[in-house]
Amino acid sequence: MHQHAYDGQCTAEEQRHTSAKSPTRNPKLTLFALALGTFAIGAGEFGSNGIIQLFASDLDVSVPVATYAITAYAVGVMIGSPAITLLAARVNRRTLLIGLIGLFLVGNGLSALAPDIVLFVVFRFVAGSVQGAFFGAGAVVAAYVYGPGKGGKAFATVMGGLTLATIAGSPLGTFIGQHAGWRAMYGTVVAVGLLAGAALMAWLPRTDDLRGSSLAGELGALRRRDVWLMVTVAALGVSSIFAVYTFIGPFVTDAALRDASLIPIALAVFGLGMAVGNHVGGRVADRYENRGLIWGYGGALAFLVLIGVAGDNLVILLPCLFGVGATMMFAIPTVQVRLTSFAPDAPTLMGTLNLAALNLANCLGAIGGAIALDAGWGTLSTVWAGFLLTTAGLLLYVMTIARVKPARPFRPAPEPLESAGIPMGDPSGSV
Repeated sequence: MHQHAYDGQCTAEEQRHTSAKSPTRNPKLTLFALALGTFAIGAGEFGSNGIIQLFASDLDVSVPVATYAITAYAVGVMIGSPAITLLAARVNRRTLLIGLIGLFLVGNGLSALAPDIVLFVVFRFVAGSVQGAFFGAGAVVAAYVYGPGKGGKAFATVMGGLTLATIAGSPLGTFIGQHAGWRAMYGTVVAVGLLAGAALMAWLPRTDDLRGSSLAGELGALRRRDVWLMVTVAALGVSSIFAVYTFIGPFVTDAALRDASLIPIALAVFGLGMAVGNHVGGRVADRYENRGLIWGYGGALAFLVLIGVAGDNLVILLPCLFGVGATMMFAIPTVQVRLTSFAPDAPTLMGTLNLAALNLANCLGAIGGAIALDAGWGTLSTVWAGFLLTTAGLLLYVMTIARVKPARPFRPAPEPLESAGIPMGDPSGSV
């Protein structure tokens, strides 16, 4: 999901630190430790969506009010990620990653113990503040340990932990929450986080090569209009993922009138769609400037309409959940590549802004869905909030960014897209 946003950063770190040989004895173990960290973070983030009804009931609030906890996590990423990135600019990446896992454990441990919704929201904010900084620092370490010319591949391996979290971590967390209580879900996340912390301490290299550096030069990118337009396009467009994902539980139980035991299956279907869309969308983003985003947003809109009209039928709902996850993730690599291309001299900050944009989308989708529910328009009405937001993002992109050439010249693929096995006539990229 986040690989392409850090390609520039990985390349810069390779040139700055790496040699012809691997600088660490166990590069695979280092990458595993980083992937385990991203898995733990992703399981905590996405797992919260599957148990929203459980903690809403236990904390004696409505589901719309409970979404404040989901929103607080996203706000934590949006505010905490840039703040930590800037404040810890000169901190060694090994030290930073271990410290971030410690803060992650505090946020999720306190979430498991929260006595009321107010403190729960605060603790979710703390947990969210870790995410963006961890991914950014992880990109630096991954590029370092993998060696020259393999920074992108290294970070793709690390981010496999996040993909696995959407497919397995979230459904498993929901299952644990349903059978042992929602607090047990966060307890499990803490346990995985402890394992990740131990792995990081054991396998991250101790070297001054991973020292931090000043971000003063990167801050100049904030004055660029196209950067902020792309952030807005991402925040608006991607919001439909969260207008759906946040409410998958109510979709299954209240709209389709099925047993709650099917919620983990629905989450897994959605996560599988995200993984497929990300894989295919990454190849499209490397070949074309605009098609990945336009096709992805357009395809997502079509699936949103199907859910809004006929999502009370499980036979229709499940394939459409896969479709929304796949088509939106098909678009996200293009979002990331274009954002980074507008500021190639500031890849670290662009990676942070990109993640902040995706979590702003989380806020917008969850809030829009909650407003629709509060208005009494029905459980499936949350998808129409996502439809409006994604439509706005697509129109903004077509009218502005799609016509702008990036600061870094775009290099099309040497072969046509069809040769990669992606039919040109399928707007969702073979998903």
